[in-house]
Amino acid sequence: MIPEKGHEKKNDNSYNHLINEKSPYLQQHKNNPVNWHPWGENAFNKAVKANKPIFLSIGYSTCHWCHVMAHESFEDAEVGKMINAVFVPIKVDREERPEIDNIYMNVCQMMTGGGGWPLTIILTPDKKPFFAGTYFPKESQYGRPGLKDIIIKVKELWEKNPQEALQSADKIVDVLKQISQNTPGGLNNEEILEETYRALEESFDREYGGFGMIQKFPSPTNLYFLLRYWKRTSSDNSLYMVLHTLDKMRYGGIYDHVGFGFHRYAVDPQWLVPHFEKMLYDQALISMAYLEAFQITENQLYRKTAEEIFEYVIRDMQSPEGGFYSAEDADSEGEEGKFYLWTLDELDEILGEDAPLISELYNMRQKGNFEEESTGKRNGKNIFHLNGSLEKFAAQKGIDLKKLIKKVDENLLKLFKHRKERIHPQKDDKILVDWNGLIIAALSQGFQILGNEKYLESAKKAADFILSEMYQDQRLMHRYKDGESAVSGNLDDYAFLIWGLIELYQATFEIKYLSAAFELNKTLNLHFLDKESGGFYFTADDAEEIIIRKKESYDSALPSGNSVQMLNLLKMGRISEDESFTKIARGIERYFSQKIVRSPLAHTNMINAIDFRLGPSYDIIISCKDEKKSAFARSKLKEVLSKNYIPNIVILDITHLDEYFEVHEGKNTSSKLPFNNSESLKAKKPINGLCTYYICSDTDCKPPLTEIEDLVKILKS
Repeated sequence: MIPEKGHEKKNDNSYNHLINEKSPYLQQHKNNPVNWHPWGENAFNKAVKANKPIFLSIGYSTCHWCHVMAHESFEDAEVGKMINAVFVPIKVDREERPEIDNIYMNVCQMMTGGGGWPLTIILTPDKKPFFAGTYFPKESQYGRPGLKDIIIKVKELWEKNPQEALQSADKIVDVLKQISQNTPGGLNNEEILEETYRALEESFDREYGGFGMIQKFPSPTNLYFLLRYWKRTSSDNSLYMVLHTLDKMRYGGIYDHVGFGFHRYAVDPQWLVPHFEKMLYDQALISMAYLEAFQITENQLYRKTAEEIFEYVIRDMQSPEGGFYSAEDADSEGEEGKFYLWTLDELDEILGEDAPLISELYNMRQKGNFEEESTGKRNGKNIFHLNGSLEKFAAQKGIDLKKLIKKVDENLLKLFKHRKERIHPQKDDKILVDWNGLIIAALSQGFQILGNEKYLESAKKAADFILSEMYQDQRLMHRYKDGESAVSGNLDDYAFLIWGLIELYQATFEIKYLSAAFELNKTLNLHFLDKESGGFYFTADDAEEIIIRKKESYDSALPSGNSVQMLNLLKMGRISEDESFTKIARGIERYFSQKIVRSPLAHTNMINAIDFRLGPSYDIIISCKDEKKSAFARSKLKEVLSKNYIPNIVILDITHLDEYFEVHEGKNTSSKLPFNNSESLKAKKPINGLCTYYICSDTDCKPPLTEIEDLVKILKS
């Protein structure tokens, strides 16, 4: 078959069918000689009419190996001609369409035992997969099949024995459906907490921190669990695992010591060499781990790390409209990490007489400490990393610590200003609701613990933007780009944003954020909830059908929507004093109960929700006569909670009860919040004109308190 006109050449001025797509990832491929289509009925109808299989390629804009495969194969005229002749090719941005990525990543893991991006799937015209893999080189080498050979073999199979491919695809779909079936179980007891702790202890790297012994991912939900386990049991080892991991991460090359923020993961156990892309969700989840560790230890390194993460995301990742961008690339000028690497000559030129000190502190070498992946050789380039704390270095060198800190900060600022003049990695400037929900939660917690108003304003700006531009007719859209909101929202969008809005309410006590959280929950219950078996589907009941409709429970780089929503529901049940929320939360736990028991390390965030349900957990209601007294009472409570690690707590201020309920002739006729138990809230009045704290745990309610000191005693006990 002759390829379509304009697609034979590499890097000409022609475009394929991606030209009008908003996704930065799809835009990267609009000039490929591969005649890419976006996911949609046009492509599938074309495949049916032409009787061609589909070449599905899934990736994301900041993925290094996606760039490698693109440069080797998708920008190559010969490969483009071959793909166009045999397939209808489709490109998908995994961040824009996570439901598609999720299904076919499961296929790849099932068929090959592994997964990753770029994800390469070959489908029948009716979306059923019969071949799966990740990155393939252009030519076969070292026992690894090349893309050209794969195309030739699929062409031969499809022309000579298509029935084999169709039967294989049907079997794969049947297995997927069997895997997705689940038998609900019962609620868990505290034994699941012990099992999770033991499993984390076994996989903990005592030398370098983190979990696993080869590649290292930050895994913040593991750290959240261990801190809650320490709170429950006073386990010194549990706390040590968290603090040792946070120290090693902060000292390592996975942290950007010059411009701040964390790279996605390290390719080695020492946290030294990262894959250099920076993801918004990592900044959000990791910052919350450092905030909680700071609450417990008052270690200023943890405070500074959280502050620097927030400085990075507000400075570099927040759009003028208010939403946060998704990610920054690993590559610049065609090289992974080039933007972040330094030579000693550069440091000498920029820092002058301070260069030797900074070079020694950050382990810079004349030959470099970074090996090029393609050659395995060092090229004089260095990754900044520390061997330990500045306190330790100052003591070893006999340097005054305050002077050292000042000198380090001054020199890092010089390097940051110099680095700004380099060619920057590409920024993926689409705005995703789910990841924005996470950073809203993190910034809101940052304000609650550190008191920086800038964090609160930034979180409010993001929330207001999403509720204004990406929420219409009680439905969320997943992605915003260039003035357009598109792609129907999924479970993670609703669950993560509800989390962010609850945290934002705890920080501001502005009713509109709590009201929005409850309204979003209504939509989840209506369109995503499995009312018979329990748990939430990832896609809505009116979304596009893609082989199977899945319910996800596994917590990986991102917590699962079900685990986040379970905790949301438990909190909303406590806030509203409405048992129906708690009942749905328990339904999530029951549905996934057997999976949780079989694989606790894959469900650490779900187990954090179980920790909340098991208690002790608290709800505090503030009731005052007027706003002035209420603001004072809230500030006193915030001061107490910022200095005490009490993770399982929710707060409601009912000073302005009329803002929660519109009352007519003594009846609750129009609720701004769907609280069924408004009479209970109305009964919680100020005592003797004083601001009064009403506190309940998971087992009982305490007498009303008018002194903050008495409240502190209860919380600490």
